[in-house]
Amino acid sequence: MAGPINRVEGGTITNAKGFKAGGTYVGIKTFSEDKMDMGLLLSDTPCSVAGVFTKSTLVSPSVTVNRETLAAGGPVRGLVVNSGIANAGVGEQGYVDAKEMAAVAALGLGVKPEEVLVFSTGVIGVELPMTLIRKGVDEIELKDNGGNALARSMMTTDTRTKEAAVAVNVGGTEVNISGVAKGSGMIHPNMATMLCFVATDAAVEQDYLRAILPDIADSTLNMLDIDGDTSTNDSLVVLANGAAGNAALSAASPDAGSFRDGLMEVLVQLTRQLAQDGEGATTLVVAEVEGAKNVADARLAAKTITSSLLVKSAVYGADPNWGRLVMALGRSGAETVESKIDLYINGVCIMESGKPVPFHRDAVVVLMRGDEVTFGVNLNLGDGRATAWGCDLTEEYVVFNSAYTT
Repeated sequence: MAGPINRVEGGTITNAKGFKAGGTYVGIKTFSEDKMDMGLLLSDTPCSVAGVFTKSTLVSPSVTVNRETLAAGGPVRGLVVNSGIANAGVGEQGYVDAKEMAAVAALGLGVKPEEVLVFSTGVIGVELPMTLIRKGVDEIELKDNGGNALARSMMTTDTRTKEAAVAVNVGGTEVNISGVAKGSGMIHPNMATMLCFVATDAAVEQDYLRAILPDIADSTLNMLDIDGDTSTNDSLVVLANGAAGNAALSAASPDAGSFRDGLMEVLVQLTRQLAQDGEGATTLVVAEVEGAKNVADARLAAKTITSSLLVKSAVYGADPNWGRLVMALGRSGAETVESKIDLYINGVCIMESGKPVPFHRDAVVVLMRGDEVTFGVNLNLGDGRATAWGCDLTEEYVVFNSAYTT
């Protein structure tokens, strides 16, 4: 049985032992006080690593370079990230720059280029200013408590950092699992979302880490929608350096479940934070589906609800128009039987066995004006369940994205 998961208040990626991080401003983004646009993460020792990347057919060369690094199967020591420019849509120069960015960071960190992952996020169609990248590596000061600086260095349209950390007991040893993420728009991933880095001081066999990560991503970051668009740069990576001193975890380890649950919790926290900070968002939207024929159907149903523009608009207006939930379920691709469906808005039953249930409309409107709206769905067809996260759609989102580069 998995042990308890202890959330670390104010935790960040460097809660994991043996990791240092830092960030700085080099001039890629327009200057403002406290703004950063380049960051580094370094492990004291080699890490096992797993990653999941965008399924877009048009990808940033940073994704290509990282896929090649992971395919080589060697250990990783750290990563470098810039924000403001995505290094996508720039032809062959993008790959050259991504490789150089990894090499420059490796030189500054004192490791090999093939031990450094490279990430970029921002405007598509602009080449990286490599002179500034080189300058940034020299300027960044790595600190044991530098996780927040790394989180700030990743931000683009984000209004706040996304950071999370937990501690779990694995075979009598406390291990830390912690992460940072960024993203406010262009979020409708088919694997991960935006950029998300997780570090753990647990010792984890690489094959096991790579085996569990895709399904965890499918249950968390892949269940997030802001605006229906998938980025060219979406990346999720997990680095495990073993500094906690536990016996290396594998699929056969008795405590492997505790680690998996801890990793899941960190990614759930980061997913919620990403949804809460969607561009222009005022309300977190959660869809909790149970009773689906299987997990795949539950995921389809939940994500169709949170990605529906009509549902998002209804949440923004605090309109308990539950017909839009029925619409979303019907087109989701999940198996449904109308006479079996139960629906809830923030715990208030509005449909039971496919029939409307009288409810106090004004009271539900008040509930929907809070910071979070949860739609509960029971399809009553099986034991499949899933949760999806999203946000409302506001005028601010349209205004912001109508002049993103102007």
